[in-house]
Amino acid sequence: MQIKKIKLVNLKTIKNPKGDILKYLSKDSKYYKKFGEIYFSEIKKNKKKGWNLHKTNSCFIAVPYGKIEFLIQKHKSKIVKKVILSKKNYKLLIIPKSHWFSFRSLSKISIVVNSLEKIHQDKETRKKPII
Repeated sequence: MQIKKIKLVNLKTIKNPKGDILKYLSKDSKYYKKFGEIYFSEIKKNKKKGWNLHKTNSCFIAVPYGKIEFLIQKHKSKIVKKVILSKKNYKLLIIPKSHWFSFRSLSKISIVVNSLEKIHQDKETRKKPII
């Protein structure tokens, strides 16, 4: 059994000798329907964040800096999918609502960017501690 709704989409990196441009989202992308909010989360090496589950939001995640391992699990499932994202593996990770996820940094400092379809509200998100 697999977690089928999780998607990884290639993102464009435009090389520039002064510093690369990392494209993230566009309103005309077929997988991105509406904008709620975007936030950045910094995480230090070997630190873990999560487990989080969004009841009504899908998450559109990329890692423009550092290297991060994500663990994703469908609600009430035992199967866990592992995804590693970084600038070298620059992709958009789409996590649909009702999926648990956590992440940890494999670099000294990493940054996650996450776009939600709706503005975040505390009661929309469920959390459980990392074991």
